[in-house]
Amino acid sequence: LMVWLRRTTHYLFIVVVAVNSTLLTINAGDYIFYTDWAWTSFVVFSISQSTMLVVGAIYYMLFTGVPGTATYYATIMTIYTWVAKGAWFALGYPYDFIAVPVWIPSAMLLDLTYWATRRNKHAAIIIGGTLVGLSLPLFNMINLLLVRDPLEMAFKYPRPTLPPYMTPIDPQVGKFYNSPVALGSGAGAVLSVPIAALGAKLNTWTYRWMAA
Repeated sequence: LMVWLRRTTHYLFIVVVAVNSTLLTINAGDYIFYTDWAWTSFVVFSISQSTMLVVGAIYYMLFTGVPGTATYYATIMTIYTWVAKGAWFALGYPYDFIAVPVWIPSAMLLDLTYWATRRNKHAAIIIGGTLVGLSLPLFNMINLLLVRDPLEMAFKYPRPTLPPYMTPIDPQVGKFYNSPVALGSGAGAVLSVPIAALGAKLNTWTYRWMAA
């Protein structure tokens, strides 16, 4: 019974933290911000989402020791965001009002790395973290290309909760960078590795705290 309760508690923690991670996207480039500013701040969004995903996903993957936990974590985030999308739709906004970020494929790469290296923690941090940072901007740009013009949605349906400085602006891609996917992938790959290491360290601290 105690083993069952402990495992259930582990997965309950994953649900709670994944939901809270989704809420944290409000502070690190949330899905509304992502839709509005996609073409001007895509690099910022890519870095924030890569690091946010990898720190939670690797923490719980190492916590459970089960390859697949990172994908489970990303799936909860995605479902929660789709619920939020449905809430906006119920308020009368169009279906394309919010573009849901794509986390799951990048989390799958992290899981595959952990599984293929026979649960090697350091390989998960270095290789898995790099793959998450490299892949997330690519998947999210493909996602955006499938959405009707995000800027049109942003201007036509202004957000009542956004302060004036968050008002959507015309894209200035050429003036700031030539390839937001390449820049986001490069920066994300570099930054996701130390953030993955932080997630692994948090896992170690958790075990020490539980053993105290």
